[in-house]
Amino acid sequence: MKKILFIACAALFAFNVHAEKEKHVILITIDGFRPDFYFEKKWHTPNLHKMVQEGTYAFGVNSVFPSITYPSHTTIVTGVQPVEHGIYYNSVFEPDSVTGKIYWNFHQITAPTLWQAVTKVGLRASSINWPASAEAPVTYNIPDIGGRRDNMIKYSAPAGFLDTLNNQLFHRKEIADIDLGKDQNSAKIAAWVIKKDKPNFMTVHLFSVDHFEHQEGRHGKKVEEAIADADEGVGIIRQAIQEAGMTDNTLLIVTGDHGFLDVNTNVFPNVWLAKAGLLDNPNGQWKARFHSTGGSAFLFLKDKNDTGTLLKVKSMLSNLPAEESKYIRVITTAEVQKIGADPNASLELSGLNGASFGNEYTGKAVRTGKGGTHGYYPDCREIQTGFLCIGKSVQNNYEIKEMNLRDITAIVAQYLEIQMPSCKGTVPAGLFK
Repeated sequence: MKKILFIACAALFAFNVHAEKEKHVILITIDGFRPDFYFEKKWHTPNLHKMVQEGTYAFGVNSVFPSITYPSHTTIVTGVQPVEHGIYYNSVFEPDSVTGKIYWNFHQITAPTLWQAVTKVGLRASSINWPASAEAPVTYNIPDIGGRRDNMIKYSAPAGFLDTLNNQLFHRKEIADIDLGKDQNSAKIAAWVIKKDKPNFMTVHLFSVDHFEHQEGRHGKKVEEAIADADEGVGIIRQAIQEAGMTDNTLLIVTGDHGFLDVNTNVFPNVWLAKAGLLDNPNGQWKARFHSTGGSAFLFLKDKNDTGTLLKVKSMLSNLPAEESKYIRVITTAEVQKIGADPNASLELSGLNGASFGNEYTGKAVRTGKGGTHGYYPDCREIQTGFLCIGKSVQNNYEIKEMNLRDITAIVAQYLEIQMPSCKGTVPAGLFK
C-alpha cells in the first residue's frame, strides 16, 4: 500500500513539476500597428509604453508584399513569405469573375504553421479573430470569417463556444451581439480562454485600428480612440496571464502586420487597360487585368505566356503623362523575387505620392482620394509595423533595429522548444537573455 501511495505521489509530483515548467506564448497583433504608437507619448497607450520599459521592442518590422492583413498574418505563423505559404492577398484573384472570395480557410495555407507544430507535440493552441484560420487545428477558435453570424457559428470551436461566451462572459441573448470590432471584447474572450485553458500558444488579432486608419489616415480622433482601445485590450490580456498564474513562464508578444500611409489620390490602372483595348470588362473577354490591393496592384494575363500583351502594358505605363505616372512605381522582377510575392502575377505596381489603387475600369484613371491605406512595397518607414515582447527570459528596455515578420515564427518556436524546420525567419540577436 505504501509503495502504491509513493508511486502515486511521485507521479503527481512529476505532473506538477511539468505543469510549472510548461511554457506559453500569447501572440497579439494590432492591425495597422505602427512603432510610433509606443515610441511617441502623444498616443494614449500606457500598456504599450510599459512593455517598452519591461521588455524588447523593435524600431521597425518589415512586412510582406502586398503589405496587407492576410498575407502578413500568415507569414507570422509560418515563418515564410507568401510565395511559400500561398496566401497572396486578402481576396482571391478570380480570373473570370469578381465574387469577393476571401482567404478565410486554414486549408488554403500551403506551408506548415505554428498551430500545427504546437499541437503535434501535444501542446494546446487557441486563436481569436486570426486571418485564414477557419478550421485551424486549435482547441478554442473564433476565426476571422467576415463577421457573419452563420459563419461564426459554423467555424467557431469547440461546438457551442459562442453560446458559452454569451452566457458566461457577455450575458447577452444573441451571438450577433458580440461586437468583435471593439478590441476590448476580443481581448475579454482571449482572457477567458487563457484563464480556462492556459493555452501554450494563442494568436489574437485586434483590428479596429486598421479600420479607422483607413477612414482618417495615420492621424485622427478615431485612430487615437482605436489604439487606446487596443492598448486596453493588451492590458486585459496581460491581467489574465497574471490571474492564471502564467506570468513567470509566458512570452507576451504584441506586433502588427503593416503600417499605414496617408492617401490623397486614387488610381485605377484597369482604366488604362480598357482604353488600350486589353480589358473589355472583368466578366467578359480580357487579355490583361490588374488586381488592386490598396497601395499596390498586380497584373494578371489571361494567357501568362502572352508576351505581346505584357510588352503593350509596359509600353503603356512608360508612356503615361507625368501627372499620372508620378503616382506609380513599377516593381522589378528582382524586387518581387526578393520579397517572395505572388509568382503568378506578370507585373506589379506600388503607389507613390499618396496614391492608392482600385479595381474600377470605367471613368477617370486618376481621382481625388482620402484616408489612409497599406499594401505598398515594404521598403519605406511608414509601412513598417511594430514589435514588443516581454517575459522573464527577454531583455529589458532593449531595441532591435530591424526585423521581419517571419522572425516571429522563429521566436515562438525557440521559446516553446518546438520544431519548425520550414521557417525562414531568425531570432533577432539579443532578444533573449
